[in-house]
Amino acid sequence: MGKTSAPKHPREPKEGEILRTQLQNGLTVVLLRSTVSPIVAVDVWYNVGSRNETPGKSGFAHLFEHMMFQGSENVGKTEHMTLVSDVGGWMNGSTGKDRTNYFEVVPANQLRLALWLEADRMRSLAVTEENFENQRDTVKEERRMRVDNAPYAAVFYELIDELSYENWAYRHSVIGSMEDLDNARFEDVKKFHETYYKPNNAVLSIVGDFQAAQALAMVREYFESIPAGELPPPVDLNEPEQGEEKRLRWEDKFAPMPAYTCVYLIPPHGHKDTYALEIAEKILFDGESSRCYHRFVEQDQSLLHLHGGVDSRMGPGLFSFFGQIKPGYEMAQIEETYREEIGKLQNELISERELQKVKNQLKADSVAKLSQVFHKADLLCFYTTFFNDPELLYREIDAYLSVTPEDVREAAQRYLAPQKRNVIEIYPAGKNSV
Repeated sequence: MGKTSAPKHPREPKEGEILRTQLQNGLTVVLLRSTVSPIVAVDVWYNVGSRNETPGKSGFAHLFEHMMFQGSENVGKTEHMTLVSDVGGWMNGSTGKDRTNYFEVVPANQLRLALWLEADRMRSLAVTEENFENQRDTVKEERRMRVDNAPYAAVFYELIDELSYENWAYRHSVIGSMEDLDNARFEDVKKFHETYYKPNNAVLSIVGDFQAAQALAMVREYFESIPAGELPPPVDLNEPEQGEEKRLRWEDKFAPMPAYTCVYLIPPHGHKDTYALEIAEKILFDGESSRCYHRFVEQDQSLLHLHGGVDSRMGPGLFSFFGQIKPGYEMAQIEETYREEIGKLQNELISERELQKVKNQLKADSVAKLSQVFHKADLLCFYTTFFNDPELLYREIDAYLSVTPEDVREAAQRYLAPQKRNVIEIYPAGKNSV
């Protein structure tokens, strides 16, 4: 829908039309007008995640998610949150392997506030040794709670990546190791900020009830004078072809039950086969009518809990399965049953009815996301950052709807092969079997 460019003084776009421009300092700006509700979302994606870290210096991107709320030239420590909350808005930030984002959703008449806040910390974040030290302690405590002292958490947050990837870019965790956090130096953290948190390494999206000319004028007022930086170095995300299965036995002192995890590497998001694999994932794991729920929970009654999913990334992603094993069943039984279910995808065509059910759910999910200003703003940043194409907001659903049963079978054969398995057997500490 519409054009993805905007002149300095844009015409007012139609409802749902995407306008795009780039400021002189390299900041990419994407606008989408949606007047259903008198609210507006402002989302900033920095093209930096844990993939950009170097060995011995993990956790820096996530550390800055915390430091971004420690004040800037005109905003006091934690005042950002208070200012947004006081006008009835909400905000947050998140860090991933490939990106870091910060956003606000506010009443439409508070767009200026949200833009000013984001510009102030882009321009003048308080990267001080004091803020670094206190947020390092905060991150270390978060790691203790979320990773080190929670059942199965080490597997989800770290071991899956460590086993599956050879390339360090994706092999290490987003939160960082305790050792690296302890050894981090302020000078290195400051350099990381100076390298990546610049306007020419960011995308700003605005979605909601606004006038384009006014919004773009505010963006130029607050952001255009922020100096650009040198373009960050590219990151090699390539993975060698996996030629044999990899396995790990993990004793978890917090796990109440044994569990089985199986992971496969899949192509980067946007590759044609990822759409077929995401449909396969929904057929296997999505809801109580899924194949694996029916087999493991209803028929065999061998698992207490299961989930699976596709973790799409800018580089190779993951197709994963996790099952918490019911007392009386063995790890080998679960593995064999899962192999059978994967084998069915590889050797038999899924039915048109099964495929259409998944496609209907994907269409419903797409409509639901496109009805919310924050999700639209986040997707615009995603498609612009990953593919330089914000119009995929409307077009990507077509890639899912064009998948055929043959596509699913061929993708399963290609990527879910036995030699490509990465298996983690999880046991409560001190126990060897169920």
